[in-house]
Amino acid sequence: MATLVVDDQHAADAPPVDGAAVRERPAQAEPQSDPFALLAEVPVRGGAGLRVFQTIPSALAALRANKGRSVLTTLGIIIGVAAVIAIVALGEGASASVSNQLAGLGVNLLTITPGSTRSGGAAAGAGSSITLKAADADAIQQSVPGLSGVSPVVSGNAQVIYGNQNWSTRIQSVDPDYLTINDWTIAQGSAFTDQDEANASSVAILGQTVVTSLFPNGQSPVGQLVRIRNVPFTVIGVLQSKGASGFGDQDDVVMIPFRTGQVRLFGTQNINQIIVQVADGSQIDTANTQIEDLLRQRHKLPSYQADDFSIRNNADIISRVSSVSDTMTMLLGGVAAVSLVVGGIGIMNIMLVSVTERTREIGIRLAIGAQPRDVLLQFLVEAVVLSLMGGIIGILVGSGVAVALPFVAGWTTVLPWNAIVLSFGVSAAIGMFFGIYPARKASQLDPIVALRYE
Repeated sequence: MATLVVDDQHAADAPPVDGAAVRERPAQAEPQSDPFALLAEVPVRGGAGLRVFQTIPSALAALRANKGRSVLTTLGIIIGVAAVIAIVALGEGASASVSNQLAGLGVNLLTITPGSTRSGGAAAGAGSSITLKAADADAIQQSVPGLSGVSPVVSGNAQVIYGNQNWSTRIQSVDPDYLTINDWTIAQGSAFTDQDEANASSVAILGQTVVTSLFPNGQSPVGQLVRIRNVPFTVIGVLQSKGASGFGDQDDVVMIPFRTGQVRLFGTQNINQIIVQVADGSQIDTANTQIEDLLRQRHKLPSYQADDFSIRNNADIISRVSSVSDTMTMLLGGVAAVSLVVGGIGIMNIMLVSVTERTREIGIRLAIGAQPRDVLLQFLVEAVVLSLMGGIIGILVGSGVAVALPFVAGWTTVLPWNAIVLSFGVSAAIGMFFGIYPARKASQLDPIVALRYE
């Protein structure tokens, strides 16, 4: 008997055939999902941004597979970034501290001191000559425009006695304007007045160091009687503390009216300094020139003779100190930044080892359709992620150290946001720079050779 095989589609329409058994062709089974077929699929090509986005999860998975190695690899970047931030914070803090201390000496100031004397061709040093007098200060105040204050100064060291306590300190005879010029404020009591100056009153203002030394029990010194070179003085005020500076302890001082010191204490017509404050900082050079011309004229100096006085600009001192501090900060920051390069080299070495270990994986990816640039991108992303992880942790560690140092060591720090941003960018750049070579090496592997690698 003949057998007729028909399609399902025509079986119902075709008439039965005599003597023939009709056998229907079985229905075709649905295809089963094949995981290897999914691996062999070539992803739809996208833009560079899409490829980077698709590569990041794969790179993170590869890093998670070797957590210990990844952490150790980032140590160089962590230490480098943390060191840069901590050192720059210390440098910025030191610079700010010095600037504040120098600003405590006053702003827009010109300090005039006597010149040096010569004996047998040897110079005795600045301030050794006796050339400045109180009349010079009066002439400057009357003749030079644009000044907000002028004060002559006669100073010297002396023993100050209160009861059974005594203390050797610096005595400054100054005009009432001196306190304003040098930014001194009164913590207790009051300052002496123009009337005290005119009457040569025996009144004194004490610095905090002197108060602590003469009144150790915390007694208020205001109204008490102290002796300076056996001359009795009534304490009328206490200065607000300024602390130490590069010029010594600013609080270790006693101030008295200028005429009182000149007549009753030091007995001299010569003065040690003239302090001049210029109202407008932009006119300080002009004022300097005018004062120099005026003093040369008053001292009758011929054109060929050098000045018998010197003028120091406080702004120049602040600028020079700040410049030195900034240079030291940059130097130390550069030394610390070397560890970033060392960390980058470590990342490159580890990525080269990773390429060797994953040679078969790379071969499989290339064999099933991955492009060399996809492999290059994955390894480059891994290197950049390692560097960024190290940079973020380093920023946290360095910022924590900078914040903790004032409490632990008492050092002044200023958190450098510019250094933080720069360190983060540099860490990413290092990862990209040192990751290019391993990534290129991986992308240039021959798939056949890579698949046969044991």
